[in-house]
Amino acid sequence: MSAHCQLTGVKPVFGNNVSHSHRRTRRRWNPNIQRRRYWLPGEGRYVRLTLSAQAIKTIDKIGIDKAIARIRARGEKI
Repeated sequence: MSAHCQLTGVKPVFGNNVSHSHRRTRRRWNPNIQRRRYWLPGEGRYVRLTLSAQAIKTIDKIGIDKAIARIRARGEKI
């Protein structure tokens, strides 16, 4: 499973480690991905989502119904 957020679409970013001697090696920064289970009252079921920490805060702010609408608008199947 790739490390990407279903709500925000954030993925790992890539760059370089730069040592004191300025030697460069490749590295990646992973987002803070969590698996959360939410109750959808409109559908009468739970959904399990792969979310970044920022997306969890967004769901707390806007609500699960609007968040699911955004995910479905991006074309992901829930």
